[in-house]
Amino acid sequence: QVQLVESGGGLVQPGGSLRLSCVASGRILSSNVMDWYRQAPGKQRELVATITSGGSTNYADSVKGRFTISRDNAKNTVYLQMNSLKPEDTAVYYCHYRFYPYDYWGQGTQVTVSS
Repeated sequence: QVQLVESGGGLVQPGGSLRLSCVASGRILSSNVMDWYRQAPGKQRELVATITSGGSTNYADSVKGRFTISRDNAKNTVYLQMNSLKPEDTAVYYCHYRFYPYDYWGQGTQVTVSS
C-alpha cells in the first residue's frame, strides 16, 4: 500500500502562483512514476504532468511553460510549481503514483483561480 497526501492548494488571483506538494508513504518502490492530474467541475479528470524516478518530465499542452513538476526521491515527495495561473486552471488536483501493476491516488487539493 502507498498513501499519498497532497497540500498547497488554495485561492489565488489570475497571474499568481501556487506550489503543490505530495508526500508518499508506505511501500514506495523505486522506478515509480508520479503524476499530477486535475478535475474541474463537470469535466473529466485530465493528466497535467508526469515525472519518472529518473527525472524525465512530460506536460499537458495547456500547462507547458507555466507549470513545473519536480521530485525529491529522498523525501518521497513530488511538487507542482504553478505560475501564471488562469481561471481555467481551477480544479481539484490529484497526485498519482504508479508502479505497474499498482497505482494509487491522493485525496486531492482544491486550486481556485479567481479575482
